[in-house]
Amino acid sequence: MLNARDILETITMIQQEHLDVRTITMGISLLDCCHSDVDHMCARVYDKITRYAKDLVATGEQIEKEFGIPIINKRISVTPAAMILAACDDRDAVKLANTLERAACDCGVNFLGGFSALVQKGFGPGDKELIAAIPEALATTEHVCASVNIGSTKTGINMDAVALMGRVVLACAQRTADRGCIGPAKLVVFCNAPEDNPFMAGAFHGAGEPDCVINVGVSGPGVVRAALAKLPEGDLTAVADLVKKTAFKITRMGQLVASEASRRLGVPFGIVDLSLAPTPAVGDSVAHILEEMGLERCGCHGTTAALALLNDAVKKGGVMASSHVGGLSGAFIPVTEDAGMIDAARAGTLSITKLEAMTAVCSVGLDMINIPGDTPAEVIAAIIADEAAIGMVNSKTTAVRVIPAIGKQVGEELNFGGLLGGGPVMPLRTESPAKFIGRGGRIPAPMQSLKN
Repeated sequence: MLNARDILETITMIQQEHLDVRTITMGISLLDCCHSDVDHMCARVYDKITRYAKDLVATGEQIEKEFGIPIINKRISVTPAAMILAACDDRDAVKLANTLERAACDCGVNFLGGFSALVQKGFGPGDKELIAAIPEALATTEHVCASVNIGSTKTGINMDAVALMGRVVLACAQRTADRGCIGPAKLVVFCNAPEDNPFMAGAFHGAGEPDCVINVGVSGPGVVRAALAKLPEGDLTAVADLVKKTAFKITRMGQLVASEASRRLGVPFGIVDLSLAPTPAVGDSVAHILEEMGLERCGCHGTTAALALLNDAVKKGGVMASSHVGGLSGAFIPVTEDAGMIDAARAGTLSITKLEAMTAVCSVGLDMINIPGDTPAEVIAAIIADEAAIGMVNSKTTAVRVIPAIGKQVGEELNFGGLLGGGPVMPLRTESPAKFIGRGGRIPAPMQSLKN
């Protein structure tokens, strides 16, 4: 039962500590929209999305007003577009992307995810056409987000797809160089991609999901940091316990919003994603949580251990607060979206190699990192391969979202504004992995995949 103290504590979290629901995401299956004629298929896609999601934004705004809980984004995720494109005689992926953009605009959502392909074991019908269209699709749309899953613990890593995605990421930056290279900020390359992730740019509605579902992503790094500030002398067991208790409170709010949205929209509740999603705002940073634990600056020795503690405690606390937990669930480390990470990168404390180590224990991977604009495609592919290997061997989701800053070099700034933030171009190793990437084929699945 809620008492006055609980209510006042929640109000403080919202007003002073940046507590919010980062997103309500409606997942919509497009499998019944398949048709051999691409125009007919696009008409079906537009009709279904706008029919199901027409009240999504208004409902989110009503919940915000009635409960006083900020809901930052209202989003849509759809069946991986390559799946429905496969049925078309004319696989015009850009036409489909433009249809998704029109539906997103008419529904009033912030983003629509699912311009995606799942190629962890090879390319099926529609996959290569969609991947080839990603640079143009992201350059000509504003709300559409893309993702490609190139590996999994069960299948290994599709290195032909890895090499292809290195070229695609670079092409996306080149196509949008006049707009701050925004294209690759809307593209994620996954290993072990989840089917129910509500966060962009990697959201898609998996084939095993219901016809329509509501997923919610919570936030709250500022709340966790504020709680830890009241524990300056406790040992790390006490730190973990405090993070668990705080994550429970944050997740209960997400469960409330998810249940209300589900009831009002008449759509099943799917999951709450527990992830601590930072923003560029001061006081809303995962890096600052790690520093509150006792690190002088994020990126110094000890950062990976502190992040492991945080990620585990968030999961343990949050999982008891929701009837269904899924998505990515943990702590995000997107460099340009986190004020503390930006400062650490500028100071040189936080490097790509340290970030790679941190991805072994956090929610996702190398996320929102500006790299030199003249980085070869093979180097980008090798970064993807490294992250995929961490995900494959550790049976966890990893991802890469790097932004080649066209025309910029190490130390220069690239800024996107809004939640995407901005930050310095970070240095990479310059030795070439081209021969390794050029071998192609598949990296076999590890022994731990044989669990049956």
